[in-house]
Amino acid sequence: MDNKPTTETTRFQISDFTAKPTIWETMQRDLDSQTVTKHLALFLITVLTVSLAGAGFVGFEPSLFPLALPTLPDFYRGLLFAGLLLGFLGVHEFGHYFAALYHHIKVTLPYFIPIPLGIGTVGAVIRIKQKINDTYKMFDVGAAGPLAGFIVSLGVLLYGFSTLPDPSFIQNFAGHEAVKEYVAQYGVFPDNPPQETNGNVLIVGDTLLYSFLASLFENVPPMWEMYHYPFLFAGWLGLFFTALNLTPIGQLDGGHILYSLIGFEKHKTVARIFFAVLVTLGGIEAIPFIHLSLGEFDSSYGLLSWAIWGGVLMMLLRKAFRDDINWTLPVWMTSLAATALYLFLVVGNITTSGSLIWVVWSFFIAYFVGIEHPPALRERELDPTRKFLGWLSMAIFVLCISPNPLYLI
Repeated sequence: MDNKPTTETTRFQISDFTAKPTIWETMQRDLDSQTVTKHLALFLITVLTVSLAGAGFVGFEPSLFPLALPTLPDFYRGLLFAGLLLGFLGVHEFGHYFAALYHHIKVTLPYFIPIPLGIGTVGAVIRIKQKINDTYKMFDVGAAGPLAGFIVSLGVLLYGFSTLPDPSFIQNFAGHEAVKEYVAQYGVFPDNPPQETNGNVLIVGDTLLYSFLASLFENVPPMWEMYHYPFLFAGWLGLFFTALNLTPIGQLDGGHILYSLIGFEKHKTVARIFFAVLVTLGGIEAIPFIHLSLGEFDSSYGLLSWAIWGGVLMMLLRKAFRDDINWTLPVWMTSLAATALYLFLVVGNITTSGSLIWVVWSFFIAYFVGIEHPPALRERELDPTRKFLGWLSMAIFVLCISPNPLYLI
């Protein structure tokens, strides 16, 4: 049976012309005190976990949450970070929420998801309770969140850049002795991260937009110190999370948007190509991680690491492409070759450890999201305003994505 969407005009019913409830009336109908309490409780727990985790990044005497609690001044700095990051997440999800209500689509309030690791949260989600079968509605709901969140994150980042203290501010933080000594002597940050005696240096991956904005301001900390600055780090995370959601695959926000722009068949091909790029980025992270984990059990060239990742990659591709050999085998070979070229010719080694973000994201998409967008029953060509906002969203994806978001050297 052909599953292509139809472009036939839908049949109108008498109920289509009856008065529809306003957004406020829809909210009152769908919400009750128990529902609001549940969502509010999750939000408050997330505020706590992000504040505690954030204190470890932006605090003057950082502690590793949840193993130790931060000092009160550091907790307040973490609370500022939490307010900025969760403000972005809230605006993003409520952008989806109000767009859904505008189109009379049943939807839940945002669920904030706390976790006592990393930055204290894995984000927030809303649950749409019915299938959206019209590309206009699909586009509006998909684009409202990332566009609203992008504006907030951009504002946070610009404020952070415009209010930066001079480099001597780094003297307030515990550790970083080599950096402090350099700043005290020269008044600027060093060009390259010094290897501290207490371990590896965490580097936040640069993006096209962040790099451009940073070039317009003075006293911008390097990417291996920027996570101490709450406005910079929260702004960067907001833009990066926006880009993740704009990945033009499956039923992610970017998948909804690109499907509405180019239709079912073209999106199916583009989504598969993007997934091939994604698993290649995952391989660039995974090979060094596996190699370092195996230690002396692996050869200097990581032959065992390559074998393990090759098997994992084949499993991922078979799931994502539904055992379509015409896509699985070529992408498998091309991805492994591209990963090898990058690690051995560009990086020069397989010992630079990444964050495994793309590995996790690849599994999430392959097993929970799917790379192909289900066909809409009614495809309509978008009007000029929506087309402009759609391609703007795709440009934001390119400007805000980082091929290597977090890594150690």
